[in-house]
Amino acid sequence: MLKQRLITAIVLLIVFVAALLAPRAEFFGALTLVFVAIGGWEWSRLNGIPGAGAYVLALLVALLCAALWFGGWIAYLNGWVWIGVAVVWVGGAPIVLRGGASTWLAIPKTVRWVLGIFVLCMAWAAIWKAKLIGNNFLLSALVLVWVADSGAYFSGKVFGKHKLAPSISPGKSWEGAIGGLLAVMLVATLWIYFDRWYLATYPMTGAGSLYTMLLQNWSWWGLLVAVIFLTVMSVVGDLTESLMKRSVGIKDSSQILPGHGGILDRTDALLPVLPLSMALVQFSALI
Repeated sequence: MLKQRLITAIVLLIVFVAALLAPRAEFFGALTLVFVAIGGWEWSRLNGIPGAGAYVLALLVALLCAALWFGGWIAYLNGWVWIGVAVVWVGGAPIVLRGGASTWLAIPKTVRWVLGIFVLCMAWAAIWKAKLIGNNFLLSALVLVWVADSGAYFSGKVFGKHKLAPSISPGKSWEGAIGGLLAVMLVATLWIYFDRWYLATYPMTGAGSLYTMLLQNWSWWGLLVAVIFLTVMSVVGDLTESLMKRSVGIKDSSQILPGHGGILDRTDALLPVLPLSMALVQFSALI
């Protein structure tokens, strides 16, 4: 199992890095569009609509993302759009998580199905928008989620005593969440100082990281609040997918990634963090 998991991780990393560093950004856009379409197929199955309904959801997600891309509509996704996505996540997810599986299942299947289209399309739009800003910005947003998850895992293993959401994800602890947050704060600080050196040395190399942009827009205190917020929302994204899986009694969203489960299992925390990152960096231009 560990060997299989490691091989899959290496292959994914090679494919991701190759697409990220490709001379044309379209390679990365196409790869992530395929991933998000598979995520749509998984979302439908997790919400009680398998078979044809799952393939239809995957196709709709792919078509809508392609329309945003080739229709040039990505350029019109400004701060207010991302704030609208934030309202859905910040306003809706905590209510559902608090109510548990029964609350989630009380929402009609069709509504949950349509919600999947919205959530996945906005996540893809955010990752493509981040790519257009620059690899530094995109990677810093992705690393926030990866560091929060890894930090939480190791902190939870060592210090975890108080369960964070035992009815949804028994393995998560408050100590782990705090450890993940501290790890993200450390990475954010180091990344800002790296940006200052790199952009001063190579001033024409593109935009700064998410953390540098947040610092420029909101000051150090604003950066601190934003990092805490995004780290918390990464946990919310993770728990939301765990809630969907628990509501149908399965462990993984699919088995498409040997040793890792499904696409949603690997990207659940990114679903809120990517659009919320865009909301935070663009909102200051609206006030």
